[in-house]
Amino acid sequence: MTTAHAPAEGIVYRLARPEDAGAIEALDSSFTTSTVFEVAAPCDGSGFLLREVPVDPPVHKVFPPEEHDEQGFAGARGPDVDADTRTFVALDGGELCGFAAVGYAAWNRRLTIEDIEVAPGHRGRGIGSALMERAAEFARERGAEHLWLEVSSVNAPAVHAYRRMGFVFCGLDTALYGGTPSAGEQALFMSRPCR
Repeated sequence: MTTAHAPAEGIVYRLARPEDAGAIEALDSSFTTSTVFEVAAPCDGSGFLLREVPVDPPVHKVFPPEEHDEQGFAGARGPDVDADTRTFVALDGGELCGFAAVGYAAWNRRLTIEDIEVAPGHRGRGIGSALMERAAEFARERGAEHLWLEVSSVNAPAVHAYRRMGFVFCGLDTALYGGTPSAGEQALFMSRPCR
């Protein structure tokens, strides 16, 4: 799999540890975009169309803090806690600059990217791609056939990054975010083979 960026120099990648939980929770995952994806249904009901459209003013999105269970992040306590989950971290000079939390489901041989974030000052350096490749390695170890993720229709920067990583659209949910601060956005599903 080719990536758009060469891997960032000096970045250390490893499994998350319990002491990483605070830095993972504090990571700035906000973004600003001047385009969003609009979902339209053709008149004949044959599926859906995605169209990238400009927005003015640009959208600035800050995600609310997530609540995590008592066990912390997937795989943060070692591979013996749950053989099917992992959280990989990226460190720059000892400071956490990104992470990817993933989970494998044997019934459909799919590795779900539960969350992947790179701090704004480190984006565009190949860190997200490197984290995704660690997820893909874990997927292959578990016997997964593909990687799968969900992204909001307003997160055009992430959609473009995932496309560069080889992901393609495979579905959507127009109601997933109902009753949340993201109400009105659509959930786009993307996947890529990992073999």
